[in-house]
Amino acid sequence: MRAPELTGRGGWINTGGRALSLADLRGKVVLLDFWTFCCVNCLHVLDELRPLEEKYSDVLVTVGVHSPKFVHEADHDAVLAAVERHDVHHPVLDDPDLQTWRQYAVRAWPTLAVVDPEGYVVAQMSGEGHAHALDALVAELVAEHEGRGTLHRGDGPYVPPPPRSELLSFPGKAVALPDGTLLVSDTAHHSLVQLAADGATLLRRIGSGERGLVDGDATTARFSEPNGLALLPADVAAGAGVDVVVADTVNHAIRGIDTRTWTVRTLAGSGAQWMQGEPTAGPALEVALSSPWDLAWFEDALVVAMAGVHRLDRLDLAENTVAPYAGTTNEGLVDGELPAAWFAQTSGLTTDGTTLWLADSETSALRRVRNGLVRTEVGSGLFEFGHVDGPAAEARLQHPLGVGLLPDGSVAIADTYNGAVRRFDPVTREVSTLATGLAEPSDVLVVPDEDYGHVLLVVESVAHRLTRVRLPDDAVRVDGAAYRTQRPATGVAPGPLDLEVLFTPPTGQKLDERYGPATYLVVSASPPELLAEGGGSGTDLRRPLVVADPADTGVTEGVLHVSVRAASCDDPDAPGAAEFPACHVHQQDWGVPVVLTADGDTRLALVLAGLAAESVDS
Repeated sequence: MRAPELTGRGGWINTGGRALSLADLRGKVVLLDFWTFCCVNCLHVLDELRPLEEKYSDVLVTVGVHSPKFVHEADHDAVLAAVERHDVHHPVLDDPDLQTWRQYAVRAWPTLAVVDPEGYVVAQMSGEGHAHALDALVAELVAEHEGRGTLHRGDGPYVPPPPRSELLSFPGKAVALPDGTLLVSDTAHHSLVQLAADGATLLRRIGSGERGLVDGDATTARFSEPNGLALLPADVAAGAGVDVVVADTVNHAIRGIDTRTWTVRTLAGSGAQWMQGEPTAGPALEVALSSPWDLAWFEDALVVAMAGVHRLDRLDLAENTVAPYAGTTNEGLVDGELPAAWFAQTSGLTTDGTTLWLADSETSALRRVRNGLVRTEVGSGLFEFGHVDGPAAEARLQHPLGVGLLPDGSVAIADTYNGAVRRFDPVTREVSTLATGLAEPSDVLVVPDEDYGHVLLVVESVAHRLTRVRLPDDAVRVDGAAYRTQRPATGVAPGPLDLEVLFTPPTGQKLDERYGPATYLVVSASPPELLAEGGGSGTDLRRPLVVADPADTGVTEGVLHVSVRAASCDDPDAPGAAEFPACHVHQQDWGVPVVLTADGDTRLALVLAGLAAESVDS
């Protein structure tokens, strides 16, 4: 089908102020990346695409289409900051009203669409892990259109922004060292900095500033967008040979630092991103991790917030092993025993020794782990958020990234997308606001202060600084607004609903059925009463559902949650087959908002991967 035009009220980024049209891109293979900066899977895709963009730099133009989930993500300045923070080196269309999202019938973050040099959509893929298939497809299109004379080689429309020079660049987390100085993850500078107690005076930088995974001394070591930091107990540090641990997020690794010599050593992670089907437990340096975002010493081990797979992992430094601690890798808000709980991009951890507190960012939730159980204190689900104080059951947060403990035992929350610091009192179960007007606060910690005894130190990420906030005697209550993610709802009719996930193995691959079914599908609903039949798991990518009659349940709208995996392997008999065939896992989670109407759809098709025009019409 002919590719719809690229339109968005927010305008263009990384083009030098120029608005682009598809006509401007004619003659190039165009890869549209529908993303939003809260989504860790979208951030994975940005990294997957970097080698392809370099390999096909003269024929491939990647265009990011920023399609927000949260209210804050519809702010153009926030999108500008995210593009800089994540080192995006291609044009980005800011589409706050989801205009282009609708035109391309996108249903999930991330989604990729490929447009050929003549302006036709030839493929659509949801989720991550498609780099191999994209490589083969782009090579195919380049050969075809070069032969037809419709391919134009040369530079693309990307124009880099002017460089900035500041001490910090999008700092992520901070920790107070025993001598009173501060260690800060300088995320976009791919390094750590030690600051004096004033939070502004540079004492030393750890890391060369170049993106990479290299151990060594403070000048040669390399990180890639590090975030969480944690101090080890003295006896553990003596045995491990490091006293600070770092969640090296984009390297999918845990690093250790010996602050006596300021040397860096990798403690866990193979350096590759974990994908479904791979081992989850074993020797720490052999098991792949996925976007570790924060960590805390709890129950005699390091608990790691594995944001990339919605799980908590446990790193045993004595045994040098890693294993799952809590979570199923399903994304959502489900409490209960550790192995059965669902998390959603956990990004902040803190502990008092008996309770582990979590900032679960994608569900805008504050949660806790105690005595082997997970409990949600604030938050209602993946699509409910806002800035509302009051009783915990009614309060709302918006994509919090950090948590810290206050002197009175209450919990401070870096309420990132609300630009605020919030407070949860476990005794009264009330939520209040401590400070507002902050620029995407990502972490909070209490530090000594000469005038006030203690103050709250806030990592103000988009302002590139640490900010001191006085702890008031009484917090200020905010009766703000509650929101729900505004995506186009699909009208469905009560009764039978035919769900089909469309998956075509990429060129040169076939379904991997050597050890059983190659596909796996999980379906649920929020609220659960929305579905009368069809929930649960199975291997068939086509599932008959029954949508409950509103007359029986009172439910007229909700969200269908669909999670799918498919495994494919290189076909050794395909033309140009690789000498050593590899296998690939394709996966995606959808949350599809639906509204029940008598004349609504009776079929719902979701594209995991395939030829876009054929898939939609099949």
